[in-house]
Amino acid sequence: MSNTMAKSKALVPTHNTLTKAFSIVPYLTREEIKRMVGAIAGRHRTRDELLILLLYQTGLRISEALSLTPRMIGAQDGKAVLFVVGKGKKPRMVACPNTLAHRLKSYAYDQGIEADGRFFNINRKRAWQIVTKLAEDAGIHKRVYPHLLRHSDAIERLRQTGNPKALQLHLGHSSPAMTLRYLSTLTAEDALRIQQDVEFDL
Repeated sequence: MSNTMAKSKALVPTHNTLTKAFSIVPYLTREEIKRMVGAIAGRHRTRDELLILLLYQTGLRISEALSLTPRMIGAQDGKAVLFVVGKGKKPRMVACPNTLAHRLKSYAYDQGIEADGRFFNINRKRAWQIVTKLAEDAGIHKRVYPHLLRHSDAIERLRQTGNPKALQLHLGHSSPAMTLRYLSTLTAEDALRIQQDVEFDL
């Protein structure tokens, strides 16, 4: 097979890629996120709240969130950004609400976390436990896990901006098809709402 043919074949989406791209992505609504935050209690309340807000408001992968340090918080055009290294060791800038960045910095100061120290001194298993327990305490009857908060961030950003390309860069997706899953989800939901409004009077 020639190099040209091989490259052309690589550009054609596989069945698995297309199936994943057009599948409905599960996510949490803003109201469900508020309920989870409201369910936070205990001596690690501030830490757990910051973890939930970070996952939801920045769309970081759990590995990226657990690796975050104060030194990785910066600014671009007067707005807070996070400098993270994602999959494949690819660096990227991630939008972060200024209020969240300020809270993270205050938390680091209060806890004596050094510039290169991690905000969340927990492992992935513990992070999963925190997220699932909060969902249970909040009375959310669906399967909730850390990556679901990333999906939720993506859906909310796409709903507000309508810009899949910007979302692709924000999430660090190498393939546009991965980002189109969120657009497909919103389109399917909108289509269902439109069809539900159709009346058949006889």
